[in-house]
Amino acid sequence: MLPYRTTAEAEAALGRGLTYAESLWFDYSAAKSDYFLYGHNLLFLFLVFTLAPLPTVLLDLARPAAADRFKIQPKVRLSPAEILKCYKDVMKMFFLVVAPLQLVSYPAVKMVGITTGLPLPSLWEILAQLLVYFLIEDYTNYWLHRLLHCKWGYEKIHSVHHEYSAPIGFAAPYAHWAEVLILGIPSFLGPAIVPGHMITLWLWIALRQIEAIDTHSGYELPWSLTKYIPFYGGAEYHDYHHYVGGLSHSNFASVFTYCDFIYGSDKGYRYQKKLLAKMEELRSGDSTRDLKAE
Repeated sequence: MLPYRTTAEAEAALGRGLTYAESLWFDYSAAKSDYFLYGHNLLFLFLVFTLAPLPTVLLDLARPAAADRFKIQPKVRLSPAEILKCYKDVMKMFFLVVAPLQLVSYPAVKMVGITTGLPLPSLWEILAQLLVYFLIEDYTNYWLHRLLHCKWGYEKIHSVHHEYSAPIGFAAPYAHWAEVLILGIPSFLGPAIVPGHMITLWLWIALRQIEAIDTHSGYELPWSLTKYIPFYGGAEYHDYHHYVGGLSHSNFASVFTYCDFIYGSDKGYRYQKKLLAKMEELRSGDSTRDLKAE
């Protein structure tokens, strides 16, 4: 809750007039508690889990022939009933695990210094913090994800997420409750190390889940803006991880590919890409080289 009763008090405290964004924030948040504002994450997550997967899920259900070339595993199609079951399972996990975790985690958010007051951070400050959050999450998630692929971790926990060998957007948050807790740690580390404004936290939680849904969409769409993000893995990159399944020791990255490259856990994926490229050359008649010679 803001410590100002009027915009005049806020402007006097800041020593300047409020920006348009700050005026909107004042009007909306002045009389609301910090806990209530933090609880907005539940609404945002519900909307992201429900709406963000819909474009590619509907594309999967419609099955237009023109879209088949963008489908990463075109021979695998889920029925409407299977897709609905996946969404119901995700919502069950959301209400039984994710929502309670959000509600009880507020003291930790307050302790690390997430603010709700004025002034609002600049656009560049928000973008810089979001980049730091993505980098921290990506690195720590990489190692926890690798750990979940050890024999015990996979059999007891991570195999649930891999039930979808050809993932769809709704399957991005589909996981064992223990995995939700474990992989929630990397998501909180960035805001804990570099605390910012509540608006930045809202954006971070929403964008991280949208990114996860994108990489689980099952489609490598040519018009995706993520293609312009350096070192971004994308749907095809992560789809390989699901395709190989429990035997996978490749493509552990959640967002970027640099950890897989540095630690050599993308060799299988790179070999497959190279092999498929050569097979395509042979089919098109551009090369007559024997693949075995390579």
